Amino acid sequence: MSNHSPSGQTETAAATASPAATSIEAGAFDTAALAAQDHDVMLHPASSITALEANGPSMMVGGKGSTVFEARLEAGAEGETTALLDAVGGLWCVNAGYGREELTEAMKQAADQLAYYHTFSNASNPWQVALADKLLSIAPPSLQDGRVFFGSGGSDANDTLIKIAWHYHALRGKPNKIKVIAREQAYHGTSISTASLTGLGGFHKGYPLPQDFVLRTECPHYYTRALPDESEAEFCQRLIKAVESLIDEHGADNISAFFAEPIHAAGGIIEPPAGYYPALKALLSQHDILLVADEVVCGYGRLGSWFGSTQLGFEPDMMSSAKGLTSGYFPMSAAFVSNAVWQVLKQGSDVYGAFSHGYTYSGHPVGAAVALANLQLIEREGLVEQAAEHGAYLHQQLRERVLTLANVGEIRGRGLLAGVQLVADKVSKTLPNPADKWPLKVSQAVRKQGVIVRPLPSVGALAISPPLVITKAEIDQLVDALVAAIQQVLE
Repeated sequence: MSNHSPSGQTETAAATASPAATSIEAGAFDTAALAAQDHDVMLHPASSITALEANGPSMMVGGKGSTVFEARLEAGAEGETTALLDAVGGLWCVNAGYGREELTEAMKQAADQLAYYHTFSNASNPWQVALADKLLSIAPPSLQDGRVFFGSGGSDANDTLIKIAWHYHALRGKPNKIKVIAREQAYHGTSISTASLTGLGGFHKGYPLPQDFVLRTECPHYYTRALPDESEAEFCQRLIKAVESLIDEHGADNISAFFAEPIHAAGGIIEPPAGYYPALKALLSQHDILLVADEVVCGYGRLGSWFGSTQLGFEPDMMSSAKGLTSGYFPMSAAFVSNAVWQVLKQGSDVYGAFSHGYTYSGHPVGAAVALANLQLIEREGLVEQAAEHGAYLHQQLRERVLTLANVGEIRGRGLLAGVQLVADKVSKTLPNPADKWPLKVSQAVRKQGVIVRPLPSVGALAISPPLVITKAEIDQLVDALVAAIQQVLE
């Protein structure tokens, strides 16, 4: 852990009594005063309000490569920061790393030329057209002759595809195909519709969720869900049979789509057993149900390929993406539809007129410019290939050094996406008691070692998804911190 200011940053006292009224320029803000004011003005996403009031916020003020800089707020530490290796990549998204001037320059140039114009009523801009063309060239084969719809984030991309699935079936004379299948432990967003798809109960508490159009099927996690003496192939067959039974129970004429992450992210870094996706695709096609890939986390190089679907035998009819699309530098999503779906939507225009869906910021020219520059950067620097190489090294180190610990039962994932399963008993695969908060305690201990990992309390695991620019030396630092923290907290 080091204490220093990131390059080019200084901090000065607020010019007025109210920090929020201060001109917030690079390095020209009073972080301690702003942190103290935070709980008076902010409602933070996915955060504990009581914890915020008790401990205050973590005030991030800079980033470079795989490292972020957190302001030190204690008395006498004004202007100092703590360097933290961000092994979560923000929220699974900073694929190209922090401080990429190529991306900020692309943002500036586009904003100087056209800061904003909508894309409703057939309006367009050069940046979104170039971006859509590039995206289709790297998309999974089943989508390369389709179309792209732009939004602002993963939740709206999935919400868009729910609506398109409904519209697609209605245009084909099947308006009752409304229900959507999603899996336990899945994460698909936090809007009303996508929180309903999400199979993590914490996102439903205190809300009238999930909505009744969602059908739930089993999480495909062999380690925690297999029956005694059940082989992986038998487990896969049982999963597919469960989906088939769900279709039979509710009627194929009432089911529009099945949403699936190639690998569950927030739900535990869970990959289905071999053969799962081809078998699922065949079953869904038989019943005229669309298969939707949620690539919001797995996409744009994370697994060592442009999209996770291509590695896992996953042939989607539609696909959502966001996060790594701009490496988090601009809020933007891209939803893909196959040519077969597009042709139905095109024919439907004669019936309904305009496609009645869209967002103010769909196809934002600045966001599209940043995304295009980001994809070009990832391609130019070979970061997809590097994610495969360094991902293999990460998983090797995790297996050799972390999996050997008494309270680690499994290492999961591919490329630069990894999950560390904590267990109370390794032989019986007994998961930790949620009340003991092992993932949180271990992640806090890791942070004290100068590294950020993400706790996944729903499955008793830790998540790792660093920027694709992470070095092998930084991977060693990450693994060192994990080993030390797990031994300190659990042994």
